[in-house]
Order: sequence, then structure tokens, then C-alpha cells
Amino acid sequence: MKDKSNGTRINTDYTDKNGFYFFSVFFRARPRPIIFALTITLLVLASCAPVDLNAPLPAYDTGVDPNAWAQIPAGEFYFGQHEKIETTGAYEIMIADVTVRQYADYLNAALADGTLKVEGDSALGYYPGDPFHGVKHEIEIKAGDWEYIPLDDPSQRIKFDGTTFSVQEGYENHPMTMVTWFGAWGYCKYYEAELPTELQWEKAARGADARPFPWGDEILRENANFYSSRDPFEDMSSFGSRTTPVGFYNGQSYDGYQTLDSASPYGLYDMAGNVWQWVGDVQPQEGFSDRFMKGGSKDTYDMDLRVWVRNSAPPMYFSPGVGFRCVR
Repeated sequence: MKDKSNGTRINTDYTDKNGFYFFSVFFRARPRPIIFALTITLLVLASCAPVDLNAPLPAYDTGVDPNAWAQIPAGEFYFGQHEKIETTGAYEIMIADVTVRQYADYLNAALADGTLKVEGDSALGYYPGDPFHGVKHEIEIKAGDWEYIPLDDPSQRIKFDGTTFSVQEGYENHPMTMVTWFGAWGYCKYYEAELPTELQWEKAARGADARPFPWGDEILRENANFYSSRDPFEDMSSFGSRTTPVGFYNGQSYDGYQTLDSASPYGLYDMAGNVWQWVGDVQPQEGFSDRFMKGGSKDTYDMDLRVWVRNSAPPMYFSPGVGFRCVR
């Protein structure tokens, strides 16, 4: 969809089951090659109070180590809904999404050594650019500094006091969100890793069989954080949801809320639900600048948590429902 008044590109999705429109508006900042993502949510539901996203969170230790990696062997696997046989080499992948604490530590290290800088309300880092074909609607991604994370958005869980990045209390072991594809790429690159390709991501989520979900053939509310899954972090009296700590759905009980162990065959957690995950593929098609995301999120329906489902957005997009993990 295009705003005829100024040419701004607008992505719109309508969810007919709940009556909400979601608008993602992208516009170019003039002084530097950064496109900010402004997510405007219009609520078309009567008598609905907003969620206080800054309210205190329950503190749960899932026992899942976000610094751990899983070994994925080389070999064939079933890729996509139509179960095409694909092959990957061996690699390692993080067993959980990058946490807010891990990303804040990265920002402080990168700021100290000059890899990253802060300008205005953005943390910026270098990206070497993409090939540009000049096709209509294609976004030119030049080499230069791009926004890694916004610092002024109320959904941002990392705060900056002018010298140091810190984590909003209670979100230390939650997945890092409000991060652009550039910011995810920069984090992985800093630690001599990279974003997984879509093939790598799906193999790690699915294993060697044709299961639709990381844990098997069916999905229950106790498997993952998705729309109306009614986890302890979800406020069912109003619109909105929060992330759960990484590895939350591991078979533990949290104050009476019993989860199912929902790890993938290789021991990865949160490969379905909680947050979408950026993947690293830079698409070869002329005129296609978007990046893919996998896994579904806290705000999507259970059908979107199937391993073959993909979403896409420009690399400068950020959202409270998008995170990432790395491979090496």
C-alpha cells in the first residue's frame, strides 16, 4: 500500500478475527541513510484498556543458559510446507534467542571500542550495503551507518543514560526485541558469528523429520507464547502481550502455570512463538530488499508458528515482536 500524499510505503495487515488493523510505516530520515519504522496500532475494539507494558514482571529463572549453543550435524532435512529435501553443512546455533542483557552488554562493548555510536535517539552501526538494481519500490541499502536500535521508543527495553546502556528491570532474560535486521547482523558479526540462513534456521527448528512444530505435530497453549496462549505475562483483559523469558516453555511449572517441554529435536527453545527471528538471507531477486523472519510471535495465531511459515520486512524494521539468534 502507498500513501499517495507523500509516497511513503505502508504495509498493512488486517486480522479479521480480532478486528485490529496493524500499520507499519517506513520513512527515510534526510540527514543519514536510515529508515525508521513507526508502528501504529489502531484499536477497533470497544471497552479495551491498554496494557501497561512497564508494569513489574514476574521473575522466573527458566534454567536455560542463553550462552549455550547446539550442534547441528551436516545432512539432509525436509524444508518447507511441501517437504523439499535440502542439505546443509554442520554448524552451531544458539539454543535461545539473544537476550536483552546480552544485547546491552554488546552495545556497551561496541560503544567503548568505537564499533557503534549513538546519534540522537538511535544506536548506529556500520553495514557494507547491498547490490542495488534501481527497480521500482526497491530500497537502496548503501554502505554506511544504519540504525541498530531506537532508543526513544517506549517498547525499548534497553536504556541509555548518555554513557552506558542498561536493561529495564525484569527483562534481563527476555529476548532482545526492537532491533533492526542491521542490529541483529551487527551483534552476530561482532562475536564472529552470523545470522542463520532460512535453511539453517528451519533445520534447527525441525530436525530430520517433517514435523510442523519444533516439538511435534500438534500445538497447545502450554507449548509456546502466541496470541491468547494465556501465559503469566499476558493480560487477557486488554489488548497486548509481553515476551516470556527465553526457554520458558521447558516443562517447568511457574507459580502453577505448567509448561510443556517444547524444545526442538536439537534442544533449541523458542523456535516457535515469543518473537519472530530475523534470518540472514539477502535475497537475490532484483528489487527485493526485505529480509525474512521465522517462527511466529506472541502476537500471531498458532498456525503461524509452523516451521515453514515466513514473514518479511525491510531491514530497518523493528518491533516488540521481532528478535534473533546467531549461528557459527
